[in-house]
Amino acid sequence: MRTAPTILHLDMDAFFASVEQASKPSLRGKAVVVGGLGPRGVVATASYEARIFGVHSAMPTAQARRLAPHAAYLVPRFGLYRSVSEQVMGLLRELSPLVEPLSLDEAFVDLEAGGSAWDGESARLAGSKLRADIRAATGLTGSVGLAASKMLAKIASEQAKPDGLVLVEPGTEQALLGPMPVRTLPGVGPATGDHLRRAGITTVEELAEAGEDELVRLLGKAHGHALSAMALARDQRPVVAERETKSVSVEDTYDVDIHDRVRVGIEVQRLADRCVGRLRGAGLSGRTIVLKVRRYDFSTLTRSETLRGPTDDPAVVREAAARLLEAVDTTGGVRLLGVGVTGLADYTQEDLFAQAAGERAAGDPVAEAVPEAVAEQPETTERLWRAGQDVRHAEHGYGWVQGSGLGRVTVRFETPQSDPGRVRTFRGDDPDLEPADPLPLVPGPPERDCAASDGAQPSSVPASLPKSWSESLGGEATSRP
Repeated sequence: MRTAPTILHLDMDAFFASVEQASKPSLRGKAVVVGGLGPRGVVATASYEARIFGVHSAMPTAQARRLAPHAAYLVPRFGLYRSVSEQVMGLLRELSPLVEPLSLDEAFVDLEAGGSAWDGESARLAGSKLRADIRAATGLTGSVGLAASKMLAKIASEQAKPDGLVLVEPGTEQALLGPMPVRTLPGVGPATGDHLRRAGITTVEELAEAGEDELVRLLGKAHGHALSAMALARDQRPVVAERETKSVSVEDTYDVDIHDRVRVGIEVQRLADRCVGRLRGAGLSGRTIVLKVRRYDFSTLTRSETLRGPTDDPAVVREAAARLLEAVDTTGGVRLLGVGVTGLADYTQEDLFAQAAGERAAGDPVAEAVPEAVAEQPETTERLWRAGQDVRHAEHGYGWVQGSGLGRVTVRFETPQSDPGRVRTFRGDDPDLEPADPLPLVPGPPERDCAASDGAQPSSVPASLPKSWSESLGGEATSRP
């Protein structure tokens, strides 16, 4: 293990909820819950104000509403979260070439590899500067842990929450870990924790005192060895810049169980197309197609089929998913469906047989039954407005949806840089109201080019604004209400 705390772990504070609060001035300092809003929705993130009432991630949204009925419940805006995450990860890569992202809001950084730190003092300075840079670039806060190993850096960042920095001095690791519950260590979940508790082991200190032989007897060789090393603060894992993607998948949970077999088939085809879209977006292909079905009684079935070679052909994935569905009984109803691809590669091997089948299907009216079923569904002109969605009104400007129903939609008109805005209600089909792209949380400096230096008016669109946003803003970027 290292002799200096040069491994940094960054964890953004209540990331999704914090982005929403930064984007919506009227929600700052208030309880915010981000997640699925339907009857079977699940909380993705809760702000610290909501956590006071007991709301936490992975909790059913219905339960969260009972605990915090006055909180703001919003749908996720993943496009905006990814954009902010890219800004944060860019700041981390300025510190070191060795950055290991764990999720959109969490990453390890090897400060020593980038020459950003070599001892405790320089590591603390680097961590403090990073937190300040993140706040300046995004308006958000992050917690930083610094230690000589990845395990301790992550534990330190948890101790630093929210909006803090904790540095673990080399030599103090075991004194820090000793009083902590065994669940603090990675890999100790509820089942392992209960097993250890029944053996009289509840703290990391007791885990270390038990010894490796006893832990191997209790938990098995691999797990026992690993936990014994962690209890003694031994963690040699390096920061790895590139983490191999093992699978690509998509899934949907339905508010009402699907009983119609044709509808189930249509949903599986749609999920297969979405999965291939993600696969191609990552420049990957895969050999094994996986179908996941959760039935009405919460039983979950997984079926898979391995192809002769990797593919990113949507027709091949759709056909494989359809074959897998044939072997699943959906009579009682389906509450969740998912399609995934594993056995990933960065090349494809064309499936000539699948192509031939696709060509035959093109002239076969029976093969067109599923597309016809989709076409027969009546088109609806009613627009769906979701709480938290960005909108723009021709007269009132930019805002976000507070709620909708009974043919009405309520909008609060405000931007990240404005004061809390006014609330207005419109008809759901109001032609002056339309969906909009999100605005940046922090405006960048005005862009200046040669035309500006010649006396022309410089662009007022923030430099950090993605091109698609600036195009949608047009000439109104300077007059955000």
